[in-house]
Amino acid sequence: MASERTTKAPSIPSNRVKLVVASSVMLTFISFWRAAAVVLNDLGSSAFYAGGIAEEAVGKSAPWFILGVMLFSFAVRAVYVESCSMFTRGGVYRVVKEALGGTFAKLSVSALMFDYILTGPISGVSAGQYITSLLNELMNVAAAHGWMPAAMLSHHAAPQLPLGLSAAAFAALVTVYYWWQNLKGIEESSDKALEVMKITTVMVVILLTWGIYSAFHVGAKLPPWPTPSTLHFSKDALGFLGYTRLPAMLGLFGIIMAFGHSVLAMSGEETLAQVNREIEHPKLKNLKRAAIVIAIYSFLFTGLGSLLAVMLIPDSVRVPIYRDNLIAGMAMYMVGPQVLRIVFRVFVVLVGFLILSGAINTSIIGSTGVLMRIAEDGVLTDWFRRPHHKFGTSYRIVNLVAGMQLFTIVASRGNVIALGEAYAFGVIWSFTFNSLAMLVLRWKYKGERGWKVPPNLRIGNREVPIGLISVFMVLLTTAIVNLFTKSVATVSGLLFATTFFIIFTVSERDNRRRRTTTEIQMKEHFQLEHEDTVGRDVLQINPGCVVVTMRDANNPFALKWTLSRTNTGDQDVVVLTARMVGAGGPELLAASDQLFSEYEQMLFTKAVSVAESFGKHISLLVVPAGDIFAALVQTANSLEAAAVVSGISSKMTAHEQAYRVGQAWEALPEPKRQITFYVVSPNGEAQSFHIGPHAPSLQADDVELVHRLWLNFRRDPEMQNLHHSDIVTHALTRLAAEYARDKQETLLGLRRRVQDGTQAVRLGEVRNPVTTAGGDYAVRAPRPDDQES
Repeated sequence: MASERTTKAPSIPSNRVKLVVASSVMLTFISFWRAAAVVLNDLGSSAFYAGGIAEEAVGKSAPWFILGVMLFSFAVRAVYVESCSMFTRGGVYRVVKEALGGTFAKLSVSALMFDYILTGPISGVSAGQYITSLLNELMNVAAAHGWMPAAMLSHHAAPQLPLGLSAAAFAALVTVYYWWQNLKGIEESSDKALEVMKITTVMVVILLTWGIYSAFHVGAKLPPWPTPSTLHFSKDALGFLGYTRLPAMLGLFGIIMAFGHSVLAMSGEETLAQVNREIEHPKLKNLKRAAIVIAIYSFLFTGLGSLLAVMLIPDSVRVPIYRDNLIAGMAMYMVGPQVLRIVFRVFVVLVGFLILSGAINTSIIGSTGVLMRIAEDGVLTDWFRRPHHKFGTSYRIVNLVAGMQLFTIVASRGNVIALGEAYAFGVIWSFTFNSLAMLVLRWKYKGERGWKVPPNLRIGNREVPIGLISVFMVLLTTAIVNLFTKSVATVSGLLFATTFFIIFTVSERDNRRRRTTTEIQMKEHFQLEHEDTVGRDVLQINPGCVVVTMRDANNPFALKWTLSRTNTGDQDVVVLTARMVGAGGPELLAASDQLFSEYEQMLFTKAVSVAESFGKHISLLVVPAGDIFAALVQTANSLEAAAVVSGISSKMTAHEQAYRVGQAWEALPEPKRQITFYVVSPNGEAQSFHIGPHAPSLQADDVELVHRLWLNFRRDPEMQNLHHSDIVTHALTRLAAEYARDKQETLLGLRRRVQDGTQAVRLGEVRNPVTTAGGDYAVRAPRPDDQES
């Protein structure tokens, strides 16, 4: 093929030019099972302490309110699924800001942070109390049987660990452990959460099966029905209303009060919105699956577990002894041999410690996700989002969250009741803000979304979201009642939320004063690796990948087209941008402040956002180039790519782009592999071009001619084994022989053929470009059946 001169990338010693590989912060996608496990480490953990806290506040009818809360959580979870279907990087902050503005968003996230900061301590302290109580009882047993040395006894009694301080120490140690896990990244943490939930599931199945059998065997009675006459509020549960006559006139108000004291069993929903960013393709379908798993699991474990605890454990010991470890108390009052019950209690305590400590992991993930969202929006200074030099995580935010949780653990001194009282403040108010925002968005945003909270009544052209309105009214009523009945939560929550709101407001104003609006746009931070050469080992990808070029952060249509047609579990996707350098340009790459420009950061930030919306993994790459096409083809060949995808150029047609790619491919040294080059238009249509030796694209007339010749030749009895390919091979052999015998005559004949209207096929260009909906490609192309559902 005649070729114009192709300018290659400058040849520079490898110790002067470095390749920049950008690794996204925490861009690791997880299955819906792992996502459900992360959330259940929070929701499931409440089964170990919610029943005891609620019963102390409202009396023996508490399990019915716990069950009611778990049923109501189905509706709250539906609100979160709808919000996640609208915003990949969702959660309370994003949703409330979109609907109600920045001020309400900062208020809601301040209340939410109070929830998250307390999630870890209350779960960790509860885990510590389970462990401490077991150790104390084991020492009592050892002393009673004479297994403990006399020197260790005090007045013939076994020594006892201080319950509160020991529990706080356990909680602090586990917090440090999960701080380290999250410093390394969410994939490590979600694996731990999944393993914890597998063990917990075994315990839950045994607990519920054995518990139901025991309840029927002993004829256990159900707790009293939740009527105003059966409610017995403690002094602390009345809060500010204890100094009024209102408690004597409870009625329906008392039912709402009791519901509010049980609402802490419904924590963890916000974590679902944060983890949604990490859920793999297909994102919405997997989100729904995770929500269903969470709903069923939490209802059975927390709801039925709390009910069975009241039925099995005698009143005389349930609250005084087992208030903070009801599940362990259930194990001791099952039907069966004492040895078996003790063994099961040890198993319950072990599982309780694992899942309760796992809730610390969940709270760190959730807190980090929330603060990352507001930092990306310019509310927190950019300093918080700097990635760790080794792990690439936002370690400063992780350090901040873990530090506040450790402070809370020390300040509480292991008092679960005090932590539980304060905990519900952030839970109920974050839910209320989120449901209000989604209700407003139903009126503001009229477009279709992947999920809507049912039921919805259509009156004419207006849709009335009955489900959303109902959820919001229940949450708002409960939140307002809690303000008056949870004095500890109200005082501490308002102080905490106000402090965070002031910090957010001051920090945001400082950011806006120092930076322009464009600079405040969300920008992902990246871990940078500098390599002399590019290869599959650098990016840790398999042969046959797809390389996608990206030039404009505002128009990533080529990347969207690729991800919608590629299963990244089978075929890797590499997003590439080329940094143009001229004479002397490579020296600029040696300067540390030039390794990753603001423009490239914005490009890859958009690439990460698009990848998250599809729930698919991508690799990111920056290469120096003197010629964009030479750099693109050289990189694709080094990565052993099967396809290269580019957006349509504003200066060249798709054919011209393919021709330049073909020229660059011809200039490559051997070995070189074939690739398919796709040019994608903004409307989603794509043209494909085979680069390198490939089967020609035949017109319909040519195919018909081959078939007619085949039919004619087959009339000869000796030609029954003739194939269409034999005809083509014979014709090509004849053409080669003619060209060798008489070059001029052969060329003259081909020129006449071209002049008769047959377009010449150039290298890298097909005769009739086709869209990727069909066609016979030389290499594996992205498949349409992998589209996002």
